Amino acid sequence: MSETNRIILGICILIAVYILTRNVQVWRIKRAYNLIIWDLEQKEAVDPSSAVELPYTKLSMFRISMRDYRPKALEYLISSSIIGVTDSGKYYLKDKKVRSIYSK
Repeated sequence: MSETNRIILGICILIAVYILTRNVQVWRIKRAYNLIIWDLEQKEAVDPSSAVELPYTKLSMFRISMRDYRPKALEYLISSSIIGVTDSGKYYLKDKKVRSIYSK
C-alpha cells in the first residue's frame, strides 16, 4: 500500500471516529432528556403545586465518573418550555404533549 493510500485511509478512519463519537453524544443527551421527563412523570410533577426537587440539578466538582448530561439537558428542557421551575427551585412538566408521548 502506498503512502498516499495510507494517509487517505487514516483520514477516513479519523472522520469515521469523529462521526461515531458525535452520534454517541447525541444518543446520550436524548437519553438524558427521556430520563428527566420519565423521572418527573413517575413523581407526578405535572403542575407547580406538585413540583419536586431533582437531585441532579447541580453540577458536582467531586463526582468522578462518566459525564452526566442531565444538568445540561434540564437547562435545555427549561429553555424550551417543556419543564417549568417554581420560585423555590422545584421542577414540573409543563408540556402536555410531551407527557402523553413518554407515558406510553
